[in-house]
Amino acid sequence: MPKVEIYTQPWCPYCVRAKTLLDRKGVAYTEIEAPHGTPERAESIRRSGGRTSVPQVFIDGVAIGGSDDLAALERAGKLDRLLQPA
Repeated sequence: MPKVEIYTQPWCPYCVRAKTLLDRKGVAYTEIEAPHGTPERAESIRRSGGRTSVPQVFIDGVAIGGSDDLAALERAGKLDRLLQPA
């Protein structure tokens, strides 16, 4: 299975939504807590090409986007393909 990383912050309903989708699919992921002003948040912004919102999801190092982007991939039937072993 590809490496999945998700940058989150406490009390973020969009983060919960994204993690719930991944959990429902049985996807193992690394959660990186990235509240405002932390080095982890700066890393998330850099890796995502400047996106400042959370969550930010990465699959095998590729920026997927946030919760809405992840849900859109699922609705379009494209998320499972991204989660297949290479």
